[in-house]
Amino acid sequence: MKEKAIRQINQLKKVSNQMRLAAEGWDKQWKTLIATIMSARTRDETTLKVAEILFQKYKTLVELSKAQLDDIQNIIKPINFYKNKSKNILNCARVLAEKYKNQVPLDFKKLIELPGVGRKTANVFLSEYGCDAAPVDTHVSYISQKLNWTKNKNPSKIEEDLKKLFPKEYWSKINPILVRFGKTFTSRKKKNEILEKIRLTK
Repeated sequence: MKEKAIRQINQLKKVSNQMRLAAEGWDKQWKTLIATIMSARTRDETTLKVAEILFQKYKTLVELSKAQLDDIQNIIKPINFYKNKSKNILNCARVLAEKYKNQVPLDFKKLIELPGVGRKTANVFLSEYGCDAAPVDTHVSYISQKLNWTKNKNPSKIEEDLKKLFPKEYWSKINPILVRFGKTFTSRKKKNEILEKIRLTK
């Protein structure tokens, strides 16, 4: 089963477009985290554009931690749930500046205590920095069920199943590959056709 799952994930990678995702390509860890907070239920393309504008205005974490809430709201307005996320961004920046001396902790338990950081955001962040994490979002949940990698619908149970199924070196690759596949094929019908073919391959 392990070998088949590895072949399947490699097939998904081959048929997907290679686009930049919201958490990728930032030069500072705090930018990765803030961009990931913003990306929840928002298109990566939108998040990347808005995050660039935010980070041009606030070049350091300390500057962001001292920002006015209204200013953050005005900048990130194109993002879904921008009012709530603005509060989380400001409060998260303050905690990182005050409690963690401008560093983002590479520790799951500490991350999920930060404002706006849930299980998925923490895992996306950790997987960007070489930690053994397997973030589960709607793409991962849907595709994993279609390919019989899991029978669960609960994200933390899916995460457990994926970690049992895939070798550790694959954990941090699962989310980016599955998200890119989901973004490449936006038609549910087309997506299901491809997934069915991949599911049936030996």
